[in-house]
Amino acid sequence: MGTVPEIEAAVRELSPSDLSNFRKWFQEFDAEAWDRQLEQDAQAGRLDALAEEALKDFRQGRSTDL
Repeated sequence: MGTVPEIEAAVRELSPSDLSNFRKWFQEFDAEAWDRQLEQDAQAGRLDALAEEALKDFRQGRSTDL
């Protein structure tokens, strides 16, 4: 596995088509990593305070219907 500078250099050398494919792949990879982190945070209770604050605001009428 390369270092970040090596990866950056390799990305700079990609053809436009390969760069497009890499972007698509990385967006999917990043979204999956985000989803895993969010799930882990939810399971660990790290989001509980935020959820409770949102519910409190809702109960007190401090929310807007979408």
